[in-house]
Amino acid sequence: MRVLVTRPAAQADEWVQLLRDAGLQAEALPLIEIAPSGDARALAEAWQGLHRVALVVFVSPNAATCFFDGRPEGAVWPDALVAASPGPGTTRVLRALGVSTVVEPAADSPQFDSEALWLQLAQRDWQGRQVLVVRGASGRDWLAERLRERGAVLQFVAAYGRAVPALSTEAQALLQAALAAPDQHLWLFSSSEAVTNLQTLAPHASWSGTTALATHPRIAQTARSLGIGRVLEARPSAEAVVACIQSIAL
Repeated sequence: MRVLVTRPAAQADEWVQLLRDAGLQAEALPLIEIAPSGDARALAEAWQGLHRVALVVFVSPNAATCFFDGRPEGAVWPDALVAASPGPGTTRVLRALGVSTVVEPAADSPQFDSEALWLQLAQRDWQGRQVLVVRGASGRDWLAERLRERGAVLQFVAAYGRAVPALSTEAQALLQAALAAPDQHLWLFSSSEAVTNLQTLAPHASWSGTTALATHPRIAQTARSLGIGRVLEARPSAEAVVACIQSIAL
């Protein structure tokens, strides 16, 4: 069984190598295209105002990468500034970028998401404190709503945009192979948007014979709504994903 990793290209390559190191067949088939924000002014203003904020929430690895890629000349990340991350992938990127203080979900959290991150933030005093949320052009506002309810003053900056990708010749061949032999392929979904983009890329496909592995219940529900016949769920940790795939292969 060949695993198709649907994350954006940078993260897909990382996961493909991880799965191959575990002895699995894996290929990258990114179903979300990431593009840096075209609003350099908004990013520059966000960087210049970092000294006023108590927390910067990065919603994904792409948010962190694109925010730092858009750093204006001379701007620095304040040493004492706290960053918030929804999971280990984003945390790894932030550490590599030189961010020393990162709040993230507990390592044994059932999920790595906004709800798990809030458990680490809920006991702090947010009344009147400024919080910057770095995200895509749109996104889920659940965590921002919780912070606002606790009195935080929210700011948002879009560091990147997401779109349905234009598939390369190689990616198109992978898609066609998966459609022709669904029993020989496993779709690995880490985003509901990847599922909906797949439907856009193959609008007339039948998914009843397809198997997918989703790393969050919301993603699993989206996959089922697409008509995918067998949808499994696993924690979004590498160990859990590998173990689940290995159990399917056996």
